[in-house]
Amino acid sequence: RAIARTLYAGIADPAVRLVTTTVTEKGYCLAANGTLDIAHPDIAHDLTGTETPRSVIGWIVAGLGARHAAGTAPFVVMPCDNLADNGAKLHAALIAFAGALDPYLAEWIAGEVRVPGTMVDSITPAADEALYADVAETLGVVDRAAVQREGFAQWVIEDLGDPVCAALGRAGATLTDNVAGYEQAKLRILNGSHSTLAYAGLLRGATSVAETMQDTALAGFVEAMIRDEIVPTLPQVAGFDHAAYRTAVLARFRNPAIVHRLEQIAADGSQKLPYRLGDTLAAHRANGGMPGHIVTALGCWVAFLMQRARAGVAIVDPAGVALAAAAAEGDAGAVLARLVAGGLGFAPSLAEDPAALTAIAT
Repeated sequence: RAIARTLYAGIADPAVRLVTTTVTEKGYCLAANGTLDIAHPDIAHDLTGTETPRSVIGWIVAGLGARHAAGTAPFVVMPCDNLADNGAKLHAALIAFAGALDPYLAEWIAGEVRVPGTMVDSITPAADEALYADVAETLGVVDRAAVQREGFAQWVIEDLGDPVCAALGRAGATLTDNVAGYEQAKLRILNGSHSTLAYAGLLRGATSVAETMQDTALAGFVEAMIRDEIVPTLPQVAGFDHAAYRTAVLARFRNPAIVHRLEQIAADGSQKLPYRLGDTLAAHRANGGMPGHIVTALGCWVAFLMQRARAGVAIVDPAGVALAAAAAEGDAGAVLARLVAGGLGFAPSLAEDPAALTAIAT
């Protein structure tokens, strides 16, 4: 409760002008259609009016509610997760949550609170005991808050004309009216390749991204997938060179100093794959094409689910139980059909594309 009081006091403080969120895609408690999942256990809990919210949505609305009640200006809310159109989706979620409690607060959040979209690009694997041991050996201190992050960093922020955003721009962030272009490139090129390496790599016995890039077959596969199937679907973005970004991403994946565990990347596939790989598949199918590498990557996820389910290994995913049930028996085609029917990682509309289903299953 002491931590909760400190957090609440901080976000309610008029001196605080910016609140950023880094909670992963699932932390926003959104339904499959991108809107707030009112039935989510954490959201349902927070809507009881508790003083200790469980969700980031509950905490932010609590802070904004305090500002509104005191007649002070709101803070800027800035999501920093790999979620397509993250600013608009978070803003809508805040409005929906507030609307279930106080329609006047919801109206104020809709009209006064700025939630710029962002794209953050810097590979930051989860901390583990190996990292802590390395830090202790290198620095001679025990630091349980150590973070492992690569040197590359890019922060792209939607330019809403707000002084907070302008200050971040002066500090080195990229301000643009086309965050979507940067975001789409990063999600499809970097994150799509990450997921591909995770599922294919685990199936081949690898444990980290750098290790998969030593596998010439896998490295060549993702390079061809990016070059031939992902980049051609991306619109041109002023000041952004897709080819140069592709080259940089592949070099970053090879960095042996960054131990990015495939198990971490493989988690929550049903939440990630629609944006990382599904959108690229849809773009090709809309033009009558069949992206062989993309469908193979999606097929690797299906094979991964089948392997885990049949070995009795838990699938780390908000829909893990449903995924395990879908993958428990039958061939890849039958499993894929159940996944599609349940909207688990695939758009239900894929059921109307038998050619794509066959390609993924084989």
